[in-house]
Amino acid sequence: RLANAVTPLWRLPYQEQLQVKYESQRKILQTLASRLEELGIDAQKRGGLCCPLQPVVPSPIINGYRNKSTFSVNRGPDGNPKTVGLYVGTGRGRNIVCVKANHVENIPSKHKQVAQCYEEFICHSPLDSCILFHEGGHWRELVVRTTSCGHTMAIITFHPQQLGQEALATQKALLKEFFTCGPGAVCALTSLYFQESTMTRCSHEQSPYQLLHGTPHIFEELLGLKFRISPDAFFQVNTAGAEVLYQAVGDLCQATADTVLLDICCGTGTIGLSLAHQVSKVIGVEVVEKAIEDAEWNAAFNGISNCEFHSGKAEAVLPQLLALWEDGRPLVAVVNPSRAGLHYRVIRAIRNCRSICRLLYISCKPEGEAMRNFLELCCPPDPKKKLVGEPFSPVLAIPFDMFPHTVHCELVLLFTR
Repeated sequence: RLANAVTPLWRLPYQEQLQVKYESQRKILQTLASRLEELGIDAQKRGGLCCPLQPVVPSPIINGYRNKSTFSVNRGPDGNPKTVGLYVGTGRGRNIVCVKANHVENIPSKHKQVAQCYEEFICHSPLDSCILFHEGGHWRELVVRTTSCGHTMAIITFHPQQLGQEALATQKALLKEFFTCGPGAVCALTSLYFQESTMTRCSHEQSPYQLLHGTPHIFEELLGLKFRISPDAFFQVNTAGAEVLYQAVGDLCQATADTVLLDICCGTGTIGLSLAHQVSKVIGVEVVEKAIEDAEWNAAFNGISNCEFHSGKAEAVLPQLLALWEDGRPLVAVVNPSRAGLHYRVIRAIRNCRSICRLLYISCKPEGEAMRNFLELCCPPDPKKKLVGEPFSPVLAIPFDMFPHTVHCELVLLFTR
């Protein structure tokens, strides 16, 4: 049941998985064409699609490709409230259980090993797991990040409830001892982090990640560059797949030596830095402060001097950046937002900047909020909404299989005007 929930295509041969994904992306482009037609834009000229759709680009690695896994702590099928795994069931059905992920094919063995050790530790702890915040308990989720350089980072979330600083210090010392001298030493952690959190999700700014052991960062190599990764920094979950994706993005940008690349939602700067040698300048924007610190370190370490990075919400930073844009160099935008898509103010800033004639939208969920963004990019000008720039048109779609065994795909949609 867990494999079917987390990796629903796992039983299919890989070529069949790619065909399933191609069909789902085709339906998304059909939907976009229909929605554009409702706006009075004739986009049905290409077999019902809004633009040509290329075959799904396969992932170089099919099994154990994830470099980041998030494990929950909850009751298992056997009733053990300290099971570390992934959820099966629904809240509505009141049948949620936490199942060990030992057999799930997209999770590497190192992640499973760390999860097993964490379960062993909390099972011997006198403190309860935190299943519902208001019912007490402490031990919560585990995030494991690994790199092709052999680095492993573990981040443990803990609800402090009413514990004092002395009791918290004791738990942190026990955790460190377990993973450095005890049974958990087998994991050979590069970094062990601890975060006190009273919320489902907590940023570093809301509650700092506390380094209990090892180095503050882990490192990854991508397209000949070295990247530093902080606990909460975004990095594509499939490193080998990301290399293929970024090379294609570089080709689609059609950048020249005088191009300025605008990298929106840039994370640790992977896209911008990997394309910096092709362009005159890279401008990156990212909301996670620690990711921007990583991006700046990555640029300096790799000897890349034509990049500047801005920390803050894209909807606050970008309009200011583009409002007074008078640089005569061609400007190409690459956007890689979360599933929530881009804020309308970001779309408006892009539309109203005449220098941007080429835009690459990378979406992990094109049927979701990204669809709203696609329509906002292509709709007729609307002075009432301060949308005065000429509309974009979708001209090419390329799906990349960054998530084998799942139904998800990374869609790159090229817009021009």
